[in-house]
Amino acid sequence: MPFARLATATTPTCHIGLGLAAIGRPGYINLGRDRDLGEDRTVETLRERTHELLDAAYAQGVRYFDVARSYGRSEEFLADWLNKHPEIDDIVVGSKWGYTYTADWTTDAETHEVKDHSPATYERQRAETDALLGDRLDLYQIHSVTPDSPALTDKDLHAKLAEAAAQGVTVGFSTSGPAQADAIRAALAVTVDGEPLFRTVQSTYNILETSAAPALAEAHDAGLTVIVKEGMANGRLAGPHAPDVLKAVSADTSLGADAVALAFALRQPWAGVVLSGAATTLQLASNLHAPVVDLDEEQLERLAALVEEPRGYWERRGQLPWH
Repeated sequence: MPFARLATATTPTCHIGLGLAAIGRPGYINLGRDRDLGEDRTVETLRERTHELLDAAYAQGVRYFDVARSYGRSEEFLADWLNKHPEIDDIVVGSKWGYTYTADWTTDAETHEVKDHSPATYERQRAETDALLGDRLDLYQIHSVTPDSPALTDKDLHAKLAEAAAQGVTVGFSTSGPAQADAIRAALAVTVDGEPLFRTVQSTYNILETSAAPALAEAHDAGLTVIVKEGMANGRLAGPHAPDVLKAVSADTSLGADAVALAFALRQPWAGVVLSGAATTLQLASNLHAPVVDLDEEQLERLAALVEEPRGYWERRGQLPWH
């Protein structure tokens, strides 16, 4: 598996990845994004910002980079950066298929992305990803699997994914929604020719939404690499938006609320990589303090009291505006 490369890394930040969801397109749902990006969101401006973040992340020990077909031009921006740095051969690149970006580089589109887990969409998007990332792609994930996703039962799709795996691409899936645990367990049961199909799972887990934890532990025990996304709850756990309890614990540690939030995820024994969704190099630098945050039991109990009922959490997430 490509994630074996991270096992040889010595920097504490190697288990933090950089996700490009927030900077690969002009509109996204993270709180505070208007302030972070400003009004200039041309393709070239965001390309430059992405490259600055990638430079900073790599220099500070980050070795996993996460993109998707639906993250605007994230694959293109990453591919450009990789082409500029052919000497970099110790990173892991993951992308996702299953959503098509439809906002046409605007922030006020009626629909920003369209979900489709059919074999036809896989074939189309796999070709699109291959044209940009080629043999630099290590991991290809089904984007946002839910318990009712046809991707869990489509044998034709499973065969195509198994073929990709046989050719050297690691196959994984991501989850979203209040029934993440059910989706994870259903995916763990998917086999092709008696062998498990999926080798990684990427799920939302943070101080406010912990419901997937038991299933993620099961996935880890089954040999899958677990990638944690939305550790900042789309900005709800950052800076001015952070709950008072989190701000107080942050003050105790003398580090940012963002570092504490990501540390909460990093300390889970099943967490292989925790994603930063930083939109600025300053945010990234603060995020990368997470490995040195040492939370005691009393602080963890205070943070645990912030957990929300999953359905309420996801309803609130669904109401966040596209900035």
